[in-house]
Amino acid sequence: MIVKVTDCKSIAYTPAGKFEETRFEKIHNIIFESSDKASILVAQEIANLIRAKQSKNKPCVLGLATGSSPIKVYEELIRMHNEESLSFANVITFNLDEYYPMDKSNIQSYFYFMHEHLFNHIDILPENINIPDGNVSTEDLYQSCIDYEMKIKAYGGLDFQLLGIGRTGHIGFNEPGSHLNSGTRSITLDHITRVDAAPAFLGIDNVPRKAITMGIGTVLAAKRIVLLGWGSNKAKILKETIEGEITSEVPATYLQNHNNTTFIIDEGASSELTRVKTPWLVTSCVWNDALKMKAVLWLAELLNKSILKLTDKDYNDYGMSGLLTEEGTSYNLNIKMFNKLQNTITGWPGGKPNADDSKRPERASIPKKRVIIFSPHPDDDVISMGGTFDRLVTQGHEVHIAYQTSGNIAVSDEEALKFAEVTQTLCPDCKETQSIIKFLKIKTENDIDSEEVRNLKGFIRRSESLAATRYLGLEDNNVHFLDLPFYETGTIKKKNISEQDINIMCNLIDDIKPHQIYAAGDLADPHGTHKVCLDAIFESLNVLKHQTYMNDCWVWLYKGAWHEWESYQIDMAVPMSPDQVLRKRHAIFFHQSQKDGVMFQGSDSREFWVRAEDRNRLTAKKYNELGLADYAAIEAFKRYHF
Repeated sequence: MIVKVTDCKSIAYTPAGKFEETRFEKIHNIIFESSDKASILVAQEIANLIRAKQSKNKPCVLGLATGSSPIKVYEELIRMHNEESLSFANVITFNLDEYYPMDKSNIQSYFYFMHEHLFNHIDILPENINIPDGNVSTEDLYQSCIDYEMKIKAYGGLDFQLLGIGRTGHIGFNEPGSHLNSGTRSITLDHITRVDAAPAFLGIDNVPRKAITMGIGTVLAAKRIVLLGWGSNKAKILKETIEGEITSEVPATYLQNHNNTTFIIDEGASSELTRVKTPWLVTSCVWNDALKMKAVLWLAELLNKSILKLTDKDYNDYGMSGLLTEEGTSYNLNIKMFNKLQNTITGWPGGKPNADDSKRPERASIPKKRVIIFSPHPDDDVISMGGTFDRLVTQGHEVHIAYQTSGNIAVSDEEALKFAEVTQTLCPDCKETQSIIKFLKIKTENDIDSEEVRNLKGFIRRSESLAATRYLGLEDNNVHFLDLPFYETGTIKKKNISEQDINIMCNLIDDIKPHQIYAAGDLADPHGTHKVCLDAIFESLNVLKHQTYMNDCWVWLYKGAWHEWESYQIDMAVPMSPDQVLRKRHAIFFHQSQKDGVMFQGSDSREFWVRAEDRNRLTAKKYNELGLADYAAIEAFKRYHF
């Protein structure tokens, strides 16, 4: 059983692995339903420590992290400073790391990050802020690291160290191979680390190859350590860290030896832990239908068997004897789960008219549905559910596409310059075009795109989107470009969702009064655009849920380009023929600015269309291996109940 913490006054350390369900775990961890709630509690612990030190007239020495993980912690500390008189006058900070070489004024520097997200908004004394110097000369680098280390020790070490974790298992920039006793030093960044940083630098070629980091020994000397882990993309490395053996290949495993460390993780990040993924292996389970499906499909995939071939012995050998006791025999259980999975498959995502819908994922009672497909960026619709989109239009439903953001930041300067020069050829005297060309030719890495450049990049994404939706038979009037304000900063960092964003969403939903809403349910990065766009949808649904038409509205979540729902999570599986796979591919091709070396490639070097096809084929393959029909590809959806 998973203990989800939703409301508590403090986060207390307890020894790991002391209970049956956590016996594989070697680091204390707490799973939260929401990274936002978890961040607030971490901020409260830090605030309590600051105040306790103030009461004793002592300094509070904090080790701080950068990246997306601690952003909400810093936002809450700022709120407490502004609204609860939390003072940072006695706080001394030491940041974990900095890129090298890196100028302080560079918007990608951690010096800039910390001032932008925390220091500029609190009353900390400038002389109490310590960040490794990315500008130090190579000749002075070694001594600078020694001095940084000695300064930490001069203050008696760190009272509290806040950490994130990278996909290589690095803490700070202590990459695989880092020694247990390592101190502050320069280090060469792992390729995976640079790939993960690439979006912030608008391409991996711009990511520094070196950094300065506190060492493992420095971190372990902290009196209290809290590590934050958000999103499913951190699940695999967190399992290795929490349950694996201590190894320099996963530096975070060294934290197993610290006697006051807590990992604060959300549901996505916890998804690979034994007690979450396969709870029947560690404790007695309450076998509801969802857990039964999860267990049966896990066992079938583990043993490489179809569902109907699983035996009593298979269930008993893998900790599911209690499940068989409830169901009677493996035969009864297998048939039940096979039929349930079979009933997720439909070629009619909008419901099949004049058909028995009692065993279908969607209703037949509303033959022609009004549908909104929300797409965070102007290509997520065709990448993630292009086949289903095509089916909905072909089968006569009133389909609307709503692009939540302009996606302008994902258009390269080279692509924008190409379009600007074409425009100038057609209109030589256009002053705005001349201004755009001049800006792009002299733009430096610290320059934020001008409004004219952002508009041009947004127009490029719009024209590509319209080309794709026209190809799939949708009228232009049914394509909505929302351009949510939270996104329009010209930088990777976005604003928080505002009332203006929610009003735009609500107005569209209220105008269309949909029977179906499709939305991107990819929660891998809780601070990424997909998650923010999904939060905007959920908030809008919460505002509108009392409207009568919402009683007939069903919400279906699709995944993004990187991941797919696990088989046991799928509520609707829409199969595609080989011809439909090609139509989806062609629709994706219209998004030309996102092909051939796209800016935000992520850790996967494949083109988006290749990822989508491989993912859809893999889903179909899994269904077939579980004993179901053999389709060319399948798009999968999970229903969201609000």
